[in-house]
Amino acid sequence: MKHVQELLSTSLGTEGQLLIPRKIYDTLIEEVDKNLIPRSEAAIYLGPGQIPGSSVDIDTMDPNTMDVREVVEGAEIPLDEAEYSSFNMKPKKYGVSIRITKEMLEDAKWNLLQHNIKIAGKRIAENENALVITDALDNANSTVSGSGAITIANITRAMQYLEDEDYNPTTLFVGMEVLNDLRNIDTFVEANKVGNTDMIKSGFLGTIYGMNVIKVSSNAGMTSAYAYVTDKAWAYVIAEKRPVTIENWDLPAYDMRAAAITQRLKIRYLRAKAIAKITT
Repeated sequence: MKHVQELLSTSLGTEGQLLIPRKIYDTLIEEVDKNLIPRSEAAIYLGPGQIPGSSVDIDTMDPNTMDVREVVEGAEIPLDEAEYSSFNMKPKKYGVSIRITKEMLEDAKWNLLQHNIKIAGKRIAENENALVITDALDNANSTVSGSGAITIANITRAMQYLEDEDYNPTTLFVGMEVLNDLRNIDTFVEANKVGNTDMIKSGFLGTIYGMNVIKVSSNAGMTSAYAYVTDKAWAYVIAEKRPVTIENWDLPAYDMRAAAITQRLKIRYLRAKAIAKITT
C-alpha cells in the first residue's frame, strides 16, 4: 500500500489559512472628501425664513438703463428712468432614504445606519456643488475657448470680460486638468520669474492676479478641463427652503430602521456678466 504524504502549505486554500492568524481591521476606511465650492462664494443666500411660500422672487435693476443728456436752455428735460427685471426661484427637493434591518444593526461592526446617514450628507453637499456649476456658472455670459493647456492670456481675457462690465474678478474655480496646467506655467511656479510665491507654499491654492484659486472635484459636477472666473458679490444666488434634514423612523412590520435625508434647494445665476467660463 503506497503511502502518500501531503504537505500543508499556505497555497492550499482553507487548510493553509487555518494555520495563519488573521485579524480583521476594526476601523472602516472612509472615502476621501471631495473638493467642493464653499457656500461663502454665493452672492446671496436665502434661508427658510426668507422664503415664506414655495418660491421667492428676486428683483433686479437692469444695468445702464438711465441716460443723462445735455439740455439746452429753455428745452424740456428728457424723460428717462431705470428699468427692472424679476426672476422666480422655486426650490426643488433632493434626498435619499436608507433602510437597514435590525439584524444588520445588531451584528455589524459599525453603526451602519449612522454611517450611511453621514455618507448621504456628503452626497447632498456634492449635489449642491453640481447645481452651482450647472445652474449658475455654466450660464456665464462670456466664454474663453483655449486650445490645449490653459494660458495666462486665457485667464486675463476672462478677467477682462468681467471688468468690461464693471465687475471685479474675485475667484478662479478650476478643474483638476486646469490646475495641472497652472502648475506647469513657469510664471506661477518659479519665484525668480515674478511668480506668486504664496501659491507655491500653499499647493497652488493661493491667488492669481488677486483672485482666490479654488480647485473643484471632477467627481462633484466639475468638468476637469474647465475654469470659471467670478465676482462673488454678483455671481449667483442660493435659495434653501429646507436645510439638510434627517428623519429617523422604525418599520416594525419589516423589523427595520430607516432614515430619510432631504434638502429643498434652488441655485441660479444672479448676473451672468459676473461670470466668465474658460474651456481648454
